[in-house]
Amino acid sequence: MSRSKWIPDQHGAWAMLAVPFAAGTFLGDAGWLHLLLFVCWLLAYAAAFHLQQHLRLRRCSRNPRAAERHLRPFLTFAAALILLGTPLLALRPWLALAVAAALPFFAVNTFYALRNRERALVNGLVAIVPACAMLLVALRLGGGTPGQGAGAFAACLLYFGGTVQYVKSMIRERRNRRFLHGSIAYHGAALVCATLLSPPLAVLFVLCLLRAALLPGRGLRIRTVGLIEMGLSVLLLVTLLAL
Repeated sequence: MSRSKWIPDQHGAWAMLAVPFAAGTFLGDAGWLHLLLFVCWLLAYAAAFHLQQHLRLRRCSRNPRAAERHLRPFLTFAAALILLGTPLLALRPWLALAVAAALPFFAVNTFYALRNRERALVNGLVAIVPACAMLLVALRLGGGTPGQGAGAFAACLLYFGGTVQYVKSMIRERRNRRFLHGSIAYHGAALVCATLLSPPLAVLFVLCLLRAALLPGRGLRIRTVGLIEMGLSVLLLVTLLAL
Protein backbone atom coordinates (compact mmCIF):
# COMPACT_ATOMS: atom_id res chain seq x y z
CA MET A 1 0.00 0.00 0.00
CA SER A 2 1.58 3.30 -1.10
CA ARG A 3 2.06 6.10 1.39
CA SER A 4 -0.53 8.20 -0.43
CA LYS A 5 -3.12 5.53 0.38
CA TRP A 6 -2.47 6.03 4.08
CA ILE A 7 -4.28 9.37 3.95
CA PRO A 8 -8.07 8.87 4.15
CA ASP A 9 -9.70 9.67 0.83
CA GLN A 10 -12.81 11.26 2.37
CA HIS A 11 -11.75 14.73 1.28
CA GLY A 12 -14.90 16.42 2.50
CA ALA A 13 -14.11 15.38 6.05
CA TRP A 14 -11.07 17.64 6.44
CA ALA A 15 -13.02 20.87 6.82
CA MET A 16 -15.32 19.15 9.31
CA LEU A 17 -12.26 18.03 11.30
CA ALA A 18 -10.52 21.39 11.24
CA VAL A 19 -13.11 24.18 11.36
CA PRO A 20 -14.92 23.36 14.64
CA PHE A 21 -11.61 22.58 16.30
CA ALA A 22 -10.09 25.87 15.15
CA ALA A 23 -13.19 27.78 16.26
CA GLY A 24 -13.02 26.27 19.74
CA THR A 25 -9.30 26.89 19.96
CA PHE A 26 -9.44 30.58 19.14
CA LEU A 27 -12.66 31.29 20.98
CA GLY A 28 -10.70 30.36 24.10
CA ASP A 29 -7.06 30.82 24.99
CA ALA A 30 -5.00 28.94 22.44
CA GLY A 31 -1.98 27.07 23.81
CA TRP A 32 0.52 24.40 22.90
CA LEU A 33 -1.78 21.66 24.18
CA HIS A 34 -4.20 22.53 21.38
CA LEU A 35 -1.56 21.53 18.84
CA LEU A 36 -1.04 18.20 20.59
CA LEU A 37 -4.78 17.64 20.81
CA PHE A 38 -5.23 18.44 17.12
CA VAL A 39 -2.55 15.94 16.12
CA CYS A 40 -4.26 13.32 18.30
CA TRP A 41 -7.61 14.21 16.73
CA LEU A 42 -6.25 13.65 13.22
CA LEU A 43 -4.57 10.42 14.27
CA ALA A 44 -7.82 9.17 15.80
CA TYR A 45 -9.69 9.95 12.59
CA ALA A 46 -7.10 8.19 10.43
CA ALA A 47 -6.99 5.15 12.71
CA ALA A 48 -10.80 4.90 12.79
CA PHE A 49 -10.97 5.22 9.00
CA HIS A 50 -8.54 2.38 8.36
CA LEU A 51 -10.08 0.15 11.03
CA GLN A 52 -13.54 0.59 9.52
CA GLN A 53 -12.22 -0.04 6.01
CA HIS A 54 -10.44 -3.17 7.22
CA LEU A 55 -13.60 -4.51 8.84
CA ARG A 56 -15.78 -3.56 5.87
CA LEU A 57 -13.55 -5.20 3.28
CA ARG A 58 -13.06 -8.34 5.36
CA ARG A 59 -16.79 -8.81 5.17
CA CYS A 60 -17.63 -7.46 1.71
CA SER A 61 -14.59 -8.02 -0.50
CA ARG A 62 -13.68 -11.26 -2.23
CA ASN A 63 -10.06 -10.17 -2.30
CA PRO A 64 -8.48 -10.97 1.10
CA ARG A 65 -5.64 -8.55 0.44
CA ALA A 66 -8.05 -5.64 0.08
CA ALA A 67 -8.76 -5.64 3.82
CA GLU A 68 -5.19 -6.38 4.87
CA ARG A 69 -3.79 -3.27 3.21
CA HIS A 70 -5.62 -1.16 5.80
CA LEU A 71 -4.21 -3.06 8.78
CA ARG A 72 -0.72 -1.56 8.80
CA PRO A 73 -1.94 2.07 8.58
CA PHE A 74 -4.45 1.39 11.36
CA LEU A 75 -1.81 -0.09 13.66
CA THR A 76 0.62 2.74 12.89
CA PHE A 77 -1.88 5.54 13.48
CA ALA A 78 -3.26 3.81 16.58
CA ALA A 79 0.24 3.38 18.05
CA ALA A 80 1.04 7.05 17.39
CA LEU A 81 -2.26 8.05 18.97
CA ILE A 82 -1.49 6.05 22.11
CA LEU A 83 2.04 7.47 22.26
CA LEU A 84 0.89 11.10 22.03
CA GLY A 85 -2.52 10.74 23.65
CA THR A 86 -1.35 9.13 26.88
CA PRO A 87 0.61 12.15 28.15
CA LEU A 88 -2.22 14.44 27.03
CA LEU A 89 -4.70 12.43 29.08
CA ALA A 90 -2.29 12.54 32.01
CA LEU A 91 -2.19 16.33 31.79
CA ARG A 92 -5.95 16.72 31.20
CA PRO A 93 -7.76 13.63 32.58
CA TRP A 94 -11.18 15.12 31.74
CA LEU A 95 -10.44 14.41 28.08
CA ALA A 96 -11.27 10.78 28.84
CA LEU A 97 -14.91 11.86 29.15
CA ALA A 98 -14.76 13.38 25.67
CA VAL A 99 -13.35 10.12 24.31
CA ALA A 100 -16.11 8.13 26.03
CA ALA A 101 -18.78 10.47 24.63
CA ALA A 102 -17.47 9.94 21.09
CA LEU A 103 -17.50 6.14 21.27
CA PRO A 104 -21.24 5.65 20.55
CA PHE A 105 -20.91 7.72 17.36
CA PHE A 106 -17.85 5.70 16.36
CA ALA A 107 -19.85 2.53 16.96
CA VAL A 108 -22.66 3.70 14.67
CA ASN A 109 -20.20 4.61 11.91
CA THR A 110 -18.52 1.22 12.28
CA PHE A 111 -21.91 -0.49 12.03
CA TYR A 112 -22.60 1.29 8.74
CA ALA A 113 -19.11 0.39 7.49
CA LEU A 114 -19.73 -3.28 8.23
CA ARG A 115 -22.95 -3.09 6.22
CA ASN A 116 -21.06 -1.36 3.38
CA ARG A 117 -23.34 1.66 3.71
CA GLU A 118 -20.84 4.34 4.66
CA ARG A 119 -22.41 6.80 2.22
CA ALA A 120 -25.80 6.61 3.94
CA LEU A 121 -27.20 9.98 4.96
CA VAL A 122 -27.70 8.94 8.58
CA ASN A 123 -24.09 7.77 8.80
CA GLY A 124 -22.86 11.13 7.56
CA LEU A 125 -25.06 13.06 9.96
CA VAL A 126 -23.90 10.90 12.87
CA ALA A 127 -20.26 11.56 11.98
CA ILE A 128 -20.63 15.33 12.18
CA VAL A 129 -21.68 15.30 15.84
CA PRO A 130 -18.31 14.35 17.42
CA ALA A 131 -16.50 16.46 14.81
CA CYS A 132 -18.49 19.55 15.77
CA ALA A 133 -18.23 18.68 19.46
CA MET A 134 -14.47 19.11 19.18
CA LEU A 135 -15.28 22.82 19.28
CA LEU A 136 -16.41 22.37 22.88
CA VAL A 137 -13.41 20.20 23.73
CA ALA A 138 -10.92 22.70 22.29
CA LEU A 139 -12.71 25.56 24.04
CA ARG A 140 -12.60 23.73 27.38
CA LEU A 141 -8.90 23.07 26.88
CA GLY A 142 -8.43 26.82 26.50
CA GLY A 143 -10.24 27.62 29.72
CA GLY A 144 -13.73 28.17 28.31
CA THR A 145 -16.99 26.50 29.25
CA PRO A 146 -19.47 24.48 27.16
CA GLY A 147 -22.06 27.22 27.67
CA GLN A 148 -19.77 29.75 26.03
CA GLY A 149 -19.46 27.56 22.95
CA ALA A 150 -23.02 26.27 22.71
CA GLY A 151 -24.09 28.71 19.99
CA ALA A 152 -20.99 28.10 17.88
CA PHE A 153 -21.43 24.34 18.30
CA ALA A 154 -25.05 24.58 17.14
CA ALA A 155 -24.02 26.69 14.14
CA CYS A 156 -21.44 24.08 13.14
CA LEU A 157 -24.02 21.31 13.41
CA LEU A 158 -26.44 23.26 11.24
CA TYR A 159 -23.81 24.05 8.64
CA PHE A 160 -22.16 20.65 8.32
CA GLY A 161 -25.52 18.88 8.47
CA GLY A 162 -26.45 20.87 5.39
CA THR A 163 -23.13 20.15 3.70
CA VAL A 164 -23.69 16.40 3.99
CA GLN A 165 -27.03 16.72 2.23
CA TYR A 166 -25.95 19.29 -0.36
CA VAL A 167 -22.91 17.30 -1.50
CA LYS A 168 -25.06 14.19 -1.91
CA SER A 169 -27.55 16.18 -3.98
CA MET A 170 -24.64 17.20 -6.23
CA ILE A 171 -23.06 13.76 -6.64
CA ARG A 172 -24.62 10.49 -5.47
CA GLU A 173 -28.22 11.71 -5.30
CA ARG A 174 -28.04 14.17 -8.18
CA ARG A 175 -30.97 12.53 -9.97
CA ASN A 176 -33.13 12.26 -6.86
CA ARG A 177 -35.58 15.17 -6.88
CA ARG A 178 -37.02 14.22 -3.50
CA PHE A 179 -33.56 14.36 -1.97
CA LEU A 180 -32.97 17.75 -3.55
CA HIS A 181 -36.22 19.11 -2.14
CA GLY A 182 -35.34 17.71 1.27
CA SER A 183 -31.94 19.41 1.13
CA ILE A 184 -33.50 22.75 0.22
CA ALA A 185 -36.07 22.41 3.01
CA TYR A 186 -33.30 21.62 5.50
CA HIS A 187 -31.31 24.68 4.46
CA GLY A 188 -34.38 26.87 4.80
CA ALA A 189 -34.97 25.61 8.33
CA ALA A 190 -31.26 25.96 9.12
CA LEU A 191 -31.38 29.61 7.99
CA VAL A 192 -34.20 30.31 10.43
CA CYS A 193 -32.41 28.53 13.30
CA ALA A 194 -29.08 30.23 12.59
CA THR A 195 -30.73 33.64 12.47
CA LEU A 196 -32.29 32.99 15.85
CA LEU A 197 -28.88 31.98 17.20
CA SER A 198 -27.22 35.13 15.90
CA PRO A 199 -28.53 37.41 13.11
CA PRO A 200 -25.07 37.86 11.48
CA LEU A 201 -25.04 34.11 10.79
CA ALA A 202 -27.91 34.69 8.38
CA VAL A 203 -25.50 35.89 5.67
CA LEU A 204 -23.64 32.59 5.62
CA PHE A 205 -26.79 30.48 5.73
CA VAL A 206 -28.45 32.50 2.96
CA LEU A 207 -25.45 31.60 0.79
CA CYS A 208 -25.80 27.96 1.83
CA LEU A 209 -29.48 27.97 0.91
CA LEU A 210 -28.78 29.57 -2.47
CA ARG A 211 -26.12 27.02 -3.37
CA ALA A 212 -28.36 24.14 -2.21
CA ALA A 213 -31.22 25.42 -4.40
CA LEU A 214 -29.39 26.69 -7.48
CA LEU A 215 -26.28 24.56 -8.07
CA PRO A 216 -27.62 20.97 -8.25
CA GLY A 217 -28.17 19.84 -11.82
CA ARG A 218 -25.66 22.28 -13.30
CA GLY A 219 -22.98 19.67 -13.93
CA LEU A 220 -20.33 21.17 -11.68
CA ARG A 221 -17.14 19.17 -11.32
CA ILE A 222 -16.48 17.47 -8.00
CA ARG A 223 -13.41 19.69 -7.56
CA THR A 224 -15.58 22.80 -7.98
CA VAL A 225 -18.11 21.49 -5.46
CA GLY A 226 -15.26 20.91 -3.00
CA LEU A 227 -13.80 24.38 -3.50
CA ILE A 228 -17.18 25.99 -2.86
CA GLU A 229 -17.56 24.03 0.36
CA MET A 230 -14.03 24.95 1.40
CA GLY A 231 -14.81 28.62 0.91
CA LEU A 232 -18.03 28.42 2.90
CA SER A 233 -16.27 26.51 5.68
CA VAL A 234 -13.69 29.27 5.96
CA LEU A 235 -16.50 31.82 6.02
CA LEU A 236 -18.14 29.85 8.83
CA LEU A 237 -14.94 29.95 10.85
CA VAL A 238 -14.43 33.67 10.25
CA THR A 239 -18.04 34.38 11.20
CA LEU A 240 -17.85 32.39 14.42
CA LEU A 241 -14.63 34.08 15.49
CA ALA A 242 -15.96 37.53 14.57
CA LEU A 243 -19.07 36.99 16.65
